[in-house]
Amino acid sequence: MDTLERIALDPAVMGGRPCIRGTRVTVGTIVGLFATGHERKEIIELYPYISSDDISAALSYAAWRLEEHEVDVAVG
Repeated sequence: MDTLERIALDPAVMGGRPCIRGTRVTVGTIVGLFATGHERKEIIELYPYISSDDISAALSYAAWRLEEHEVDVAVG
């Protein structure tokens, strides 16, 4: 499965925030847990319905989104 296929954005789930597909675990939750020192094993213990690959996908998605930037486009 492609990394980004593991991430879903659905306006009816968690207000449209990116989540691990089929769950209500947001990418932000995973990033936040890593930022506060949790290890992958601990995260899986907290959310046993996600996998290590799901965690990798969430981190990859977050990194990809951070690389985006807006470009002003002249109109007219």
